[in-house]
Amino acid sequence: MNIGLNVLERSTLLGILPKEGNIITLRLNRELTGKVGLSAEDFATFEIKTVQDEKDPEKSWTSWNAKGSAPTGIVFADAEVKLIKKELKKLDDAGKLNLDMMSLYDKFEVE
Repeated sequence: MNIGLNVLERSTLLGILPKEGNIITLRLNRELTGKVGLSAEDFATFEIKTVQDEKDPEKSWTSWNAKGSAPTGIVFADAEVKLIKKELKKLDDAGKLNLDMMSLYDKFEVE
């Protein structure tokens, strides 16, 4: 399955992957991290940087240029899609989805 993901979706997807599980889950996690993770080239191309709040130095956020908002096609294996859907469904069932996850939920057609 080929799905186009932008910088925010890629970062969000990395955040929902399980940190623990059986060996198959951990291997899928590692594969997904390699596919979806942001490379040094991505950081340069999309001008990704951390911005500090001038009024409150405790606050910061990540920003990128307009190219980072355009989707990059990523090919996912069936097992990877199944894991992503499972994690999104688990978050939905627990009422833990947030606005950043909505587009992932729709793109992976979680039922």
